[in-house]
Amino acid sequence: YMDYAAIADVHSIKRQIHAHKGHGEIAVKGHNVKLGRGGIREIEFFVQTQQLIAGGRFPELRGRETVPMLGALAARGWITADARDALTRQYWFLRRVEHAIQMVADEQTHILPDSDEGLERIALMLGFAGEADFTQAFRASLQQVERHYAALFETAPELSAGIGNLVFTGDVDDPDTLQTLHRLGFQRPSDICRVIRGWHFGRYRVTQSAEARERLTELTPALLKAFGQTRRADEALIRFDEFLAGLPAGIQLFSLLQSNPALLKLMATIMGAAPRLAAIITRRPHVFDGLLDPALLTELPDRAYLSARLAAFIEGDHAYEDVLDRLRIFAAEQKFLIGVRLLAGSIDPARAGRAFSDLADLTIEAALQAVIAEFAQRHGSIARGRVALLGMGKLGSRELTAGSDVDLILLYDHDADAEESDGDKPLAPSHYYTRMTQRLIAAVSAPTAEGVLYELDLRLRPSGNKGPVATHIDAFKKYQRQDAWTWEHMALARARAIGGDAELCAELDEEVAAVLA
Repeated sequence: YMDYAAIADVHSIKRQIHAHKGHGEIAVKGHNVKLGRGGIREIEFFVQTQQLIAGGRFPELRGRETVPMLGALAARGWITADARDALTRQYWFLRRVEHAIQMVADEQTHILPDSDEGLERIALMLGFAGEADFTQAFRASLQQVERHYAALFETAPELSAGIGNLVFTGDVDDPDTLQTLHRLGFQRPSDICRVIRGWHFGRYRVTQSAEARERLTELTPALLKAFGQTRRADEALIRFDEFLAGLPAGIQLFSLLQSNPALLKLMATIMGAAPRLAAIITRRPHVFDGLLDPALLTELPDRAYLSARLAAFIEGDHAYEDVLDRLRIFAAEQKFLIGVRLLAGSIDPARAGRAFSDLADLTIEAALQAVIAEFAQRHGSIARGRVALLGMGKLGSRELTAGSDVDLILLYDHDADAEESDGDKPLAPSHYYTRMTQRLIAAVSAPTAEGVLYELDLRLRPSGNKGPVATHIDAFKKYQRQDAWTWEHMALARARAIGGDAELCAELDEEVAAVLA
């Protein structure tokens, strides 16, 4: 995940370059083709800044060469095709100018001649009719590069941002500031003043450094304006305060929000209208990286994409408990992103339900495989043993929500002659799968340092709470055909196999269809 303060540092370096004598204006005579405004370095910074943003998530954006990375950024949707083509064209043009300068001077220099004769010579070397034509083309090139680069860094707002007095020093509320806060939409301006004074006095770890407080001071007007536009402005800012209280550092976050007004507005909306999403942000601040994906509100990742991402996230020689934590981290982040899409209106509740269900399928199946592997280390395996998970309720009908419990039935099958497992501590089949199911419940529902994956509910199994937590497939078939109540058959209308052995899952789906026929 990227360090957002690095973006501000990149821009700061660039401003220092521009402040250097001779590099402050777009000129032709004596212009530094590499470091000057609109020059080669500006194109390189344009690429590198967006590599800082996106490279943590997308390995294909970590290359060293500028032009190929312009193509890669366009392919991922981080820049437009027009920006790619324009900057590629100007990059090679400026390189040609640089080479011509060095050939004439016979030294490693990047500065154009400051005489008419010198410029005329460079112009002719590059195929222009004369100095005037070259000057026009060169200035147009610099201006085009500068426009694209400047779009990355909006001019920093004034501390008042034109919204009125905002003074948070001292211990007494400033009357004009209270009026400003009330006008912005806050119903308890005195409480808001107290909260913000706490930030600027370094009450939290996140604001203890001078640089962090400086960034937050610059951000405060825009932050108050964005939060004031929410339906519950005071509550939204209080949630943001709780979020800051748990952060170890804030320079990166403040830099990110200051450079991305749309993200600041989205965050204010989340804090004001979606407490569940706000809780995820508070617990896992790095989920903000996902909000920077330009495809976030235009594309909903499909099941195959989620499956590949999950596999990559948990692969490796991880301890059992580490895998369970990673599943919780992955699920929480994806729930957050799905919820943001729903909140923003880019997907409807039906699509969100399918996405939440796909996520549950994949993470619970991964938990099952981790349980099977860990359980086998002590108890071995059952001859030809197979397990399948039957999703019921909202999971089965693919209508899950972010806060839904998960209704499951675990079914198993094994060699009819198997008497016990083959591990160091063997178990009879029924006891074996009962214990395995209990381990799965704990793996999914027990709180860890990363929270709970899902709350599992197994009450829809045959005979409900009176029946065993794991059911043999033959017993399930017999129960459904001979003993099940009408409401239990109605519940099967929303059932589907979500994970486990593929052949047993297919057999299970066929049995459900036959019962309902």
